[in-house]
Amino acid sequence: MNPILARFQDQPALIDEGHRAWLEGCLTAVAARLGEVEQAEQAGDSDDFWGNNSWARPYVVKNGILYVPVKGVLLNDFPYAFSGYATGYEYIWEAIKRGLDDTAVKGIALIVNSGGGMVAGNFDLVDRIFAVRGTKPIRGFAAEHAYSAAYNIISAADHVTVARTGGVGSIGVVVTAFEYSKMLENSGITINIIRSKPDKMEGNPYEALSPGARERIQERVDEFHKQFVASVARNRSLEVKAVDDTDAHTFMAQQAIENGLADAVGALDDAVTAFEATFSEGEEEMADISQADHDAGILAATNAGKAEGHKEGAVAAMARLTAIIGSDAGKARPKAALSAALKTSMPADEAIAYLADLPEEPKATAEAPAPGAGVPAALFTAAMNGTKNPDINAETGADDETTNKLEQNRALITSFGLSGFSNKE
Repeated sequence: MNPILARFQDQPALIDEGHRAWLEGCLTAVAARLGEVEQAEQAGDSDDFWGNNSWARPYVVKNGILYVPVKGVLLNDFPYAFSGYATGYEYIWEAIKRGLDDTAVKGIALIVNSGGGMVAGNFDLVDRIFAVRGTKPIRGFAAEHAYSAAYNIISAADHVTVARTGGVGSIGVVVTAFEYSKMLENSGITINIIRSKPDKMEGNPYEALSPGARERIQERVDEFHKQFVASVARNRSLEVKAVDDTDAHTFMAQQAIENGLADAVGALDDAVTAFEATFSEGEEEMADISQADHDAGILAATNAGKAEGHKEGAVAAMARLTAIIGSDAGKARPKAALSAALKTSMPADEAIAYLADLPEEPKATAEAPAPGAGVPAALFTAAMNGTKNPDINAETGADDETTNKLEQNRALITSFGLSGFSNKE
């Protein structure tokens, strides 16, 4: 039996169910040349990953883009990329690591065309890609298919493009358990299995699968499925339920965009050219900018940001106070409303809900203090001063709309009886 194909028998796999013949065909082609590659490996420098078998470990950089193939059956403990037949997780990671350290590489393109592969090694590779995301741009291109194990990998990229005739998905796990018991019986062959424990060698191909064995295999499949769904949800910023609800189906390009599994539809050449353009445009823009201009621009942007932040902070603080003490719940509980507005950081809606649960305060009479009385006059002013809100008027560059909004809120708060708060800060 093909030794590589045998890795999948009775083991959980991340393979699209429609790719069984493809799996067998690819691994048959790989097995035919594996001995040749291993001999070359033994004859070379075993300490240099990139020193031997350049055809089986391609490292191609064009126009600043490193092309990393993710093609064929995806295998663990397989440090090669065999054309379109098989790619090893170890090779993919070594290529990405080299690209991250290579100053000639400005972006990394994962060129994907695969129906899936092994569970072992897949999640570790995806976690590593996700961990370095942002160091250099990494984009995934489903030249045709990115299913199951291949989709988990491409989902870790910053951006996913799918060919018009391609597809992605198949987010699920499968185990193929062979059983030859009837065939052996018809051939007059009896297999005798002597076990030290009843469950030893369960799931073997020589006898029917027991309910207990099926249950334990199902547990493993379900656990790997949970990990797969969680991985994709993290990588694509999706809800876990939304990923799980794809029900291991495959999706064409436009469907994948609609459910969040992809970002764009496009031919590989066009999409990669657009990727290259993002770097050339950035270089042209930076070439015309001196360091002094760059530093001055950062300083101006920082100062403008601070001023805008203070202005927005003043408006937001005033709006919050107005919402709390001007609400029906606040008017019925003026002292509690003032305390909630000044002494807590609760958002307005939470403060109002909190006030609504409190007993209403006695209504003010002619002799009773006005709403807000009993709080030191300087408390509100001190609280407002403590926020470091700037004077916001025409002289500081505030627009008329912002100034009018602030003055309206000040008037409302002052009319509510908050002594110590005037129309000028």
